[in-house]
Amino acid sequence: MNKLLEVSDLRVTLNTSRGQVHALCDVSFELERGDSLGLIGESGCGKSMTALALMGLLPEGAKVSGSIRFDGQELTSLDDGAMGRLRGHRIGMVFQEPMTALNPLHTIGQQIAEPLRLHLGLNARDARAKALELLERVHLPDPARRLDAYPHQLSGGQRQRVVIAIALACGPSLLIADEPTTALDVTLQREVLELIARLVAEDGMALLLVSHDLAVMADSVRRLLVMYGGTVVEQGPTEEVFRRLSHPYTRGLFAARPRLGLPRRSRLATIPGRVPELADLPAGCPFASRCGFVVPACHDALPAQHPVGLDHTARCIRLGAVLDTPLEQGLVT
Repeated sequence: MNKLLEVSDLRVTLNTSRGQVHALCDVSFELERGDSLGLIGESGCGKSMTALALMGLLPEGAKVSGSIRFDGQELTSLDDGAMGRLRGHRIGMVFQEPMTALNPLHTIGQQIAEPLRLHLGLNARDARAKALELLERVHLPDPARRLDAYPHQLSGGQRQRVVIAIALACGPSLLIADEPTTALDVTLQREVLELIARLVAEDGMALLLVSHDLAVMADSVRRLLVMYGGTVVEQGPTEEVFRRLSHPYTRGLFAARPRLGLPRRSRLATIPGRVPELADLPAGCPFASRCGFVVPACHDALPAQHPVGLDHTARCIRLGAVLDTPLEQGLVT
């Protein structure tokens, strides 16, 4: 495989009522053709901001530095027109809330046909026929009738299938799925994730999956990036990260997951505190105020990535102490 996406030292600065804040800092990763990569972390950690930066959909006034290379082309220097020709064509995105991603004033068929006409130059008849094929491919019930339905006439699971069909319409090389099962029940979540996995495998696409669910990541991606405070705190092959949880934040996420077989009335482990506001991010390790391994040096500067194993790194200056400590210690319950 060769590299499809290369992100190097990506930094995003936003203008807010409290001044400029750093939404992303030193985010670097690679994604090869046909490979899968997961971004995981709590709300506000930078996962969706990373996805929006790749799509060129950042808030107005956002400043971007670093590099985003897609298929050898630098994206950070492209104007809106050039990004528009990539977005929805070479790069598809499944948004987490289909009701806001779909236009309530247009039929399902019109919305699937739009990228087909815009990027592939299909006429109205051919675009409609292709839209029907896509709805059949994502297993939407009664697809011929749904073409002329409006989003509010579909269930949440059906709308998400439509969003997937739109993302796949032009045969992208990269599919970004941003919390694609957030608004769905457990049964529909599994159906949608299995559908995405099957379609990605059939088309040979690369997949970037954003989620807060460790179980989803374990089943869905080959590599994993753990994000906190706008930066990557741990990364590596998914199996290796789960086998050797190395950053205190990763350990906190793992310890806090619900598990079958726990005694009645037992409480889940929790990570103390909360994710800091972007304007309140400290100069040092962003997790320092919530960490059970913190020492004064943790507040001095953002730690570098330190090797844990083969292609596995963690951004922690106390890596040795963490790895020598049983998983359940170093957390507040």
